[in-house]
Amino acid sequence: MSQTQVFPTMRSNQTRSKRRFSMFAQCGALAALCLVVAGTSVQAATVSLPDGLTEKQIDDVVDKARQAFDVPGVAVGVIHDGKIVFAKGYGRKADNEKSGQVDTSTLFAIGSNSKEFTATALATLVDEGKLKWTDRVNDIMPEFRVSDPWITRDFRVSDLLTHHSGMGLGAGDLMLFSHSTFTRKDILAALPYMPFTGRFRADYAYNNLLYVVAGALVEKVSGQTWEHYVQTRLIDTAALPACHSTFPVKGQADVAAGQGSDGLLPDHADPSAMAPAGGVWCSVNGMNRWVQTLLNSGQTVDGRKVISLAQRDALWAPHALLPLPDSADRTKSHFRAYGYGWFMEDFYGLKRVWHTGTVSGMVSYVSMLPEKNTGLVVLTNHDDNHATYSIALTISSLIAMGKSDDWVAYWQNEARKAQAKAAQEASTTGPGSPARPFITLSASELKEYVGLYHDAWRGDICLFLKNNALVMEFGKADGLSGTLSALPHDLFVAKWQNRAEDAGDDSYVQFERDMSGKVTGFHMQVVGSDFSFDAQDLHPLKVSAP
Repeated sequence: MSQTQVFPTMRSNQTRSKRRFSMFAQCGALAALCLVVAGTSVQAATVSLPDGLTEKQIDDVVDKARQAFDVPGVAVGVIHDGKIVFAKGYGRKADNEKSGQVDTSTLFAIGSNSKEFTATALATLVDEGKLKWTDRVNDIMPEFRVSDPWITRDFRVSDLLTHHSGMGLGAGDLMLFSHSTFTRKDILAALPYMPFTGRFRADYAYNNLLYVVAGALVEKVSGQTWEHYVQTRLIDTAALPACHSTFPVKGQADVAAGQGSDGLLPDHADPSAMAPAGGVWCSVNGMNRWVQTLLNSGQTVDGRKVISLAQRDALWAPHALLPLPDSADRTKSHFRAYGYGWFMEDFYGLKRVWHTGTVSGMVSYVSMLPEKNTGLVVLTNHDDNHATYSIALTISSLIAMGKSDDWVAYWQNEARKAQAKAAQEASTTGPGSPARPFITLSASELKEYVGLYHDAWRGDICLFLKNNALVMEFGKADGLSGTLSALPHDLFVAKWQNRAEDAGDDSYVQFERDMSGKVTGFHMQVVGSDFSFDAQDLHPLKVSAP
């Protein structure tokens, strides 16, 4: 199993939140405040990087990874012995050559690193005695139901966070991403129709949907929106500069744009249903302060408590075992687990706590080695996690051992192998290949498939003819529409119209017929490997014909 299969991170094909920072240190016996500012780098003059790591090594691996994976911009931060010792921006804010330079205040979407904010929000409620990790979710939130009545009754708060619910990989992500307009209320209403494909509390499958439920639970217990609670109770309390629980809006200039994004910001940002699983926006300055607080037992450097040490440790404790990645031999890893909002593993003999995030064409990585009292933040604006992994694993290895494998070369090789395999499959057995050519159907034949279909959890899907082509359009989605190309035996391939954002989600559509030959419904499956386009969980039934 590949590393990305073991810890997939959430992604979004749609573009779906910022404020201040300074770093200072006492300089010698005079205790003067000294700052060294060089380009986009801000670093305290008398504060040292951890042994085994130099600024040149950071610069070199960032430059190498940017070139190898064509990444426009990167921001990197390092925290050591309770101090922020490094923060630097590299490259530009977007694909556009004139987009401006990344600096330490540039906002990035951090994707699934938002999960640690949701888990920490729950931990604060545990600290306040308003919640227990062992509480039944249904007792607190009676509207919570899943497809199995027994699991509904025994589902605990902790089960929302460990990816061992029994739901499949990425289950329900089509309600969160791919232009979805679902609300959190809609998601809770659809939850009972999500299929279980694994064993409850036994089988690992990465899940964003239940973190949205965890966010709804924060709202239920606190009486505040998730956005307000996370902003005021966590981000503002920890004084995270340039960090927001909401999407950036027009007028905020220092914002990165992810791969495929036009970079245009809305006049105002409506709450996003998926935010508790991946909606936080933050700068490297803000994420540095966040990691500093966590490494400082859950307290800020000036003594404000965000969470207790006991709850910080609960977040970082292994609660669910995971399979090892292919790279385990290289990092001398013998176990991997998931806590509450965090992965953890042994890494060259040290405990490593980390998480990644992929959303809106950006990738983030947070990694901590508590025994070294050191943390690392990497933010990028390119939808290719190989670059982020390369930078994070190189720096983490240098901190742990004072040396590192060539992780850029390793991930380049992994990317080449994956690309070669995909290209071979596409040219030999893929749809439209010589072995499986598309066929042409007449307008009357295509009309058999036309109609309104309804899926229990995703809702309405409409199929209609346009310019003698069969078109599929999803309800509750802002523009998820595609043209269907026919293969033999009632099989089609949906090619989504927004090629810049959605081409990787092209999907098979297999229609079903009853005994009389009438089309009654269909199943879907992604042609590629994007787990967040969970078409395999759909089973729309035809409810009306033209």
